[in-house]
Amino acid sequence: MNASYVFRVRFRLDPPTASVDPDSFETVLRIPAEPPGADGWLFFQQHLWRGNVADDDHMRQVASDRLGVAVESVSFSELATDKPSLTALKAEIETDLDRFNADSVEEVLHQHFGSSIHVRDDCGTP
Repeated sequence: MNASYVFRVRFRLDPPTASVDPDSFETVLRIPAEPPGADGWLFFQQHLWRGNVADDDHMRQVASDRLGVAVESVSFSELATDKPSLTALKAEIETDLDRFNADSVEEVLHQHFGSSIHVRDDCGTP
């Protein structure tokens, strides 16, 4: 199984003893999704709402921790997933819809991902 949360991030370099040009960079950050039911599998519930970052400050810190640089901006692009991973995610959500305050799996997916779920054969490459 293979799934990743894909974000666009912008960060700036400000070295104390040198100058850089450009000093601001944009890149794609892919955070591997934990398997449904494992520790950390609820990343989407804690960080995303309707296909966007739920809390900009918090998500900038999460991205900064992952990249080791101060992140200026972060935006959610998609959940890149293969079919088995999406099937497993839906099955795990189905076991406890009350946790999500929703009536269906599709409602949960829409609440957190909007329309930003892309099923691919190779989830590491757009």
